[in-house]
Amino acid sequence: MTRSTTSPMPETPRQKPSGTAPGNDSGPFIALPWPVGDDGDHLYLAVNVSDDIVVLEGESLVRMEPGDLVISAGRRLGFAPGPAQPAVFRIPFSLLDASAGDPREVPHTHLSGRGGLASLASQFLTALARTPGPERLAGGRRLALNTADLVALLVGEVLQERRPPTAGPGHDLLTRIQHHIQDHLMDPDLSPESIARAHHISVRYLHKLFQSGGTSVGAWIRQRRLDACRAELRRQRRTVAAVAHSWGFTSPSHFSRVFRQAYGLSPKEWRAAVSADS
Repeated sequence: MTRSTTSPMPETPRQKPSGTAPGNDSGPFIALPWPVGDDGDHLYLAVNVSDDIVVLEGESLVRMEPGDLVISAGRRLGFAPGPAQPAVFRIPFSLLDASAGDPREVPHTHLSGRGGLASLASQFLTALARTPGPERLAGGRRLALNTADLVALLVGEVLQERRPPTAGPGHDLLTRIQHHIQDHLMDPDLSPESIARAHHISVRYLHKLFQSGGTSVGAWIRQRRLDACRAELRRQRRTVAAVAHSWGFTSPSHFSRVFRQAYGLSPKEWRAAVSADS
């Protein structure tokens, strides 16, 4: 996948495009029934659904070939007037899985739609943009959540490639430790001490490994557990307390508090939002 990162651009006022993508009946954005409130905190994603070049305006001009995508965290995208305009999606940050990093850190990034995950996302979003509004909205929140899941994968790939390259035994060890944590997330006794013991290192060195990646052992474990709980709460099979306990949260009040901090909704509010039209 080829990509380019542009410098931050000033916000552009909302303007009705000179040409709108089929199915784009929501002004500048493709309408999807997101299950969370519109709080102004979003990822913006544009896909060139036309057969022509689309120009992204900013401190530097970016030419979007047919199928190309541009993503940007928290800042609207501006495009030069022309016969073709991209389809633009605005996705709440609270719906994006934070496992690969903070989606708010995504820069203005141009992605080629000719290969890899970007190609898959481009094809899906193009088909979604070309679907008439009533049919698209009839898909309900489940379709919106599936869209957010695909975009989250794309965001994760961009964030992963932005990280400075690391090499050596420390990096390999950290990767093994992270896999170990993923495999033992449901163990309530998972702790820095048990992890260090399993890998024959000191707790101090364990903390140093995670600090080199810009996080802490506890924060990394907590976010993985929260992501797992959020995914399970969408399936409606167990109580919130049972889900929290099975993923290592022994205090329901603590779980509810950190869940809200991470996603902007309580666990019960999240479950109600995603199941409203199930």
